[in-house]
Amino acid sequence: MKVAITSKGVTLDSEVDPRFGRAPYIVVVDTETLEFEAVDNSSNVNAFKGAGIQAATTVCEKGAEVLMTGYCGPKAFATLEAGGVKVVDDVTGTIREAAELMKSGKVTYSTAANKEAHW
Repeated sequence: MKVAITSKGVTLDSEVDPRFGRAPYIVVVDTETLEFEAVDNSSNVNAFKGAGIQAATTVCEKGAEVLMTGYCGPKAFATLEAGGVKVVDDVTGTIREAAELMKSGKVTYSTAANKEAHW
């Protein structure tokens, strides 16, 4: 399964970044092989607005089935949902640990955003 995980760095041992839209990287991991691609999300880090929607679009374009992050706002959540991507929030630890958690099936999918919109 392809999983997108917000990250502070570009390796499997990098820490999960709790921010979705403004995380410096989104690491897309195949949970079966642990092959991964670190996607640079720096264009959204200091975006005036729309960072979550843009990051959600990237996740959908990369073919991820699930997003694992700390917090996901309502607009990003709606964009992911429209793209068929499930969300697991309140994720901590390393990218590797998050991928292993996903592979174990011991995750709870979110039914709504867990962060308020930025206006």
